[in-house]
Amino acid sequence: MDIYLKGIKIAYSGIAVTIEITLFAVIIGVALGLIVALGKMSTLKPVKVLFSVYVELLRGTPLIVQVLIVYAGVPMLMQKYGIDFRWEDPVVASILVCGINSSAYVGEIIRSGLQAVDKGQMEAARSLGMGHFQAMRFIIVPQAFRIILPALANEFIALLKETAILSVISVVEVTRRSMLWAAATFEAWPAYLGTAFVYLTITIPLSRLVAYLERRMAQSDRGK
Repeated sequence: MDIYLKGIKIAYSGIAVTIEITLFAVIIGVALGLIVALGKMSTLKPVKVLFSVYVELLRGTPLIVQVLIVYAGVPMLMQKYGIDFRWEDPVVASILVCGINSSAYVGEIIRSGLQAVDKGQMEAARSLGMGHFQAMRFIIVPQAFRIILPALANEFIALLKETAILSVISVVEVTRRSMLWAAATFEAWPAYLGTAFVYLTITIPLSRLVAYLERRMAQSDRGK
């Protein structure tokens, strides 16, 4: 039993890095996702096509490939053009690539939320003298955020689990901690069971919170 507790303890020692990457990546993902959503809703066809291609490229390729392109490919490409660039910290590269990847999914979530708001809301806001930006900021976006909150929470959970692949570029998060310990002690079974346990202690409560939010929102809608 002690060896299994040791495996859990080792995995937990990497949780701070995992959460750090996830939180900053989600912030980047939401900021870029809003731009992506507005771009895909643009009436200008070139803009709409550009952001549609952006989303398809990110959603159509594995995150691990994107990580390798950014962490290994970009510095190599820049060095070919005489620019001496390398990532000093793989965590920074991880946050950037996870945030960009997340923006494609968050963009679709935000777009669906904005489109779910009744068009009459915009017309009513404009009739009250609000400009388009004011109407979006004070009327449309708050309603859309309420709609997409559970989906955003699910994206946070999915991204947290996907950070496990960052071990391929030596980011010492939960999975990498367990891999190093397993390699040193040859205790693979306790190491990876500990890893699974750590992820479950985070994702299960978050999943329950999302389900609770969805129930509360459904009750609120029925009460109107």
